Amino acid sequence: MTSPNKEPVVASSREFVKQSSLYQEFLAEREEILKHKWLESERLGYDIGFERALLDWIRKHREGWRAARRQSLSQAPAGASAIPFTGPGEKQP
Repeated sequence: MTSPNKEPVVASSREFVKQSSLYQEFLAEREEILKHKWLESERLGYDIGFERALLDWIRKHREGWRAARRQSLSQAPAGASAIPFTGPGEKQP
């Protein structure tokens, strides 16, 4: 049985996780992997699937993406969100 007192604890725990830098890093990386999946699927003419896109992105792009992200986060003013990394041939917003 659940008590009404546990709901605020669960809600605050979820909010803490959503605001954590680790979770934000996961979401940003996931977004890049999904972009890579879409681009590669379009290039090949069929859906390559998330797992293949993940492994390909890790092998080809992760190191550079992380370095660029770290650099953009370190240069961003306090409290400002960093400009997302864009790959070769893409324009920054």
